[in-house]
Amino acid sequence: MSMLLLALIVVVCLTAGYFFYGSFIARQYRIDDATVTPATAKADGVDFIPTRPFYLLSQHFSAIAAAGPIAGPILACTAFGWLPCVVWIVLGVIFIGAVHDYSALVASVRHGAHSIAEIARRYLGKRAYLSLVAFIWLALVYVIVAFTQITADTFVGKAEELEGLGVSFNKGGAVAAASTLYLLLALVLGVVQKFLSPPLWLVTIIFVPATLACVWAGTLCDGWLNFDARTWFIIILAYCFVGSIMPMWLLQQPRGYLGGFVLYLAIAVGLLGVLFGGLKIEQPMITQQAMDTLYPLSALKLQDPKSGIVMTGLIFPFLFVTIACGACSGFHGLICGGTTSKQVAKESHCRPVAFGAMLLEGLVAIIALSTVMMLSPAQAKGLAPARVYGDGLASFLTLALGKEAFVFCATFGAMAFSTFVFDTLDVSTRLGRYLLTELFTSGRGSHAGHEEPGGVSDPKWGAQFIAAGLTAGAPLAMLLSADPAAYRLFWTLFGTSNQLLAALTLLSIGVWLRRSGKRSWYVLWPMAFVMTITLWALAIQIFVGVRDITLGAYRTDAGGMNPTILNAGVATALLILAAVFVAEALRALRTPFKAPDAATRG
Repeated sequence: MSMLLLALIVVVCLTAGYFFYGSFIARQYRIDDATVTPATAKADGVDFIPTRPFYLLSQHFSAIAAAGPIAGPILACTAFGWLPCVVWIVLGVIFIGAVHDYSALVASVRHGAHSIAEIARRYLGKRAYLSLVAFIWLALVYVIVAFTQITADTFVGKAEELEGLGVSFNKGGAVAAASTLYLLLALVLGVVQKFLSPPLWLVTIIFVPATLACVWAGTLCDGWLNFDARTWFIIILAYCFVGSIMPMWLLQQPRGYLGGFVLYLAIAVGLLGVLFGGLKIEQPMITQQAMDTLYPLSALKLQDPKSGIVMTGLIFPFLFVTIACGACSGFHGLICGGTTSKQVAKESHCRPVAFGAMLLEGLVAIIALSTVMMLSPAQAKGLAPARVYGDGLASFLTLALGKEAFVFCATFGAMAFSTFVFDTLDVSTRLGRYLLTELFTSGRGSHAGHEEPGGVSDPKWGAQFIAAGLTAGAPLAMLLSADPAAYRLFWTLFGTSNQLLAALTLLSIGVWLRRSGKRSWYVLWPMAFVMTITLWALAIQIFVGVRDITLGAYRTDAGGMNPTILNAGVATALLILAAVFVAEALRALRTPFKAPDAATRG
């Protein structure tokens, strides 16, 4: 099969999924634009802001589309082959991922723009709420760990394509400079919008080209920000701390809008290359490793670390959790209930914003997959996903701009990747701050009312700093103490916890629908599948960690902390918290149905 034919089939499937299955899911929720949304009812110009759907789509898409749909498919393709990846991405994103995102946004809008944890407290009880809050915080820490490490890698290194040509260019330094300029530009846009209120069209024609100018400027400043990866860990996580306590209008909203255009352009460039680049598929349809691990007895070889069978090499269940956000992501539900639901002006906007953005993320995953599919196994061996994706986009862009623009193209490709990630890093820290602040202060709910501190006189102000510090500090401690090669295993637990969070979110929504006397099968069957896969993956990771403890393998050969042991401890905690939540959900389902009120109809 050619890359062109495969891409066309995927685009047709995703488009059909939006118009047919998306419409079907919308009918189940009886969407009504006559209903006043929280963004309109509580509009305050700070947190609750009715927002035009295109602007909100750009912000929401840039927040959810991080490294997951890029790194995950690339890692999975080299391990398992391209066919299983394509099948899971297309089916998973339509029937599970998009349904999860859309349902989470509708549920939050119907419940006063509260988080999924608050919805769980209402329908499942306080014990379920506390277990879910703890689960979410641990999952967010792993989001930050995985994405910080992969972002730092894009800021380090040179363009090997230029070596021996007498050209001095540090691609990592250029990407770091371009990304920094991009964040500063977002701050300028936030101030302009806040105090000058220009029309959106004027903002777009000025600041979107200025974003591309940041890429060009980065190529001229490639020697300014040259640090090693560990220094970048500290810088990035310090940024996460600061960004998580900034007002949304100053950073998150304007950066999300500009980032959305970078991501749209990255998709356009990817489609250009896939459709018109004449690319051939060089990766195997399914790898021999994947075929070998289809035999159940192969899992027993995990008992011997020298057997050649590694934890993440088992196609079931690790294909699914490795692709992670490319097909389904619990993190998206946090975005839906954390910031997006406070900006939905009409209920009908939920489908293009949530369902549509998830399908776009599926397309991002396919484009990322194509950047490794065009490489032979020998060419792809040992390459970091960020390098594969950035170089792939650069080669696609040179089709339009010519080889003489390679330096710009290489910087744009890598910056597009870091743009996907930046929007998620500080949002994750912000969400972690929300959760911990609420627990510290025993307030009304993690997302009730205003989410920004009112100033130094606000009694929650100190708690805000502590919560942000803990959420950014935990990943920093893990990254500085771990072996630099730990990224792959951290990624596996990140994908597992992220998708298990999606299953718990769907379970919460299913309980709400069932207790309201509504049909819920369209959220409960995806929940059952994802929960089975993720619990299976957690059990294997716990087993491998216990195995390494019994062997005394506390540190790796490179001298760093053995991540399998840390992962096993966190996986055990996640498994216990998930079990508590499921038990509370089953208890809640045994209670009589409750007639829904106008604000929380199913």
